[in-house]
Amino acid sequence: MKKLLPALFLLALGACATAPAGTSICSNDSGMREGRFFTFWHDTGEGCMTLRPGGGYAVDWRLGARGNLVAGTGWARGTLDRVVRYKAEAFDPGRNGYLTLYGWSTDPLIEYYVVDSWGGFEPPGNQATALGTLQSDGATYRIYRTQRVQQPSIRGTQTFYQYWSVRETRIPVGTDSTITFANHVAAWRAAGLELGTMNYQVLATEGFGSDGNSVIDISGF
Repeated sequence: MKKLLPALFLLALGACATAPAGTSICSNDSGMREGRFFTFWHDTGEGCMTLRPGGGYAVDWRLGARGNLVAGTGWARGTLDRVVRYKAEAFDPGRNGYLTLYGWSTDPLIEYYVVDSWGGFEPPGNQATALGTLQSDGATYRIYRTQRVQQPSIRGTQTFYQYWSVRETRIPVGTDSTITFANHVAAWRAAGLELGTMNYQVLATEGFGSDGNSVIDISGF
């Protein structure tokens, strides 16, 4: 699996751009629009993100065999009790990709995912430690922990853990969906997985090694 690099070094440094709804973003950027946070990052290949009125976005990508992309909208500072309501009008990740609530904490430095849908590769792969399941928003999620060793993060190159909740079945396209993050936080904590000070938090589309697209509406701002 190609692992995405963090898109938000600008945020970690306290710098944010502004962009109106309808803006197309095709180079790495993060900032605010209409009071909401956005991020777009990719390495090789091609991709663009369009900010949609009301807080959603559309993104398409053509990454070849090795490229990686992450795009999303949400919050410059996450919370442990956020309830995210959204609808995937389209989600076609090709061979590999995620639709996920995604973010970071610091002290400890943690990268986390609540994955509602994916492509041909089911996350997080066979190197993960399985830590049980939880019930949330009418679905069962599997809990995992993985470790990244000396990899890029919002605090530079570090070794850090990733926490995962992965829905057992993909959320259907066009479904009104909810992620109650507090349920995942509580289940992670019961499994010994603690978060620290919250950094950014976005409902993200990730693509890697594939061609794909998504159109995401978000109402839980």
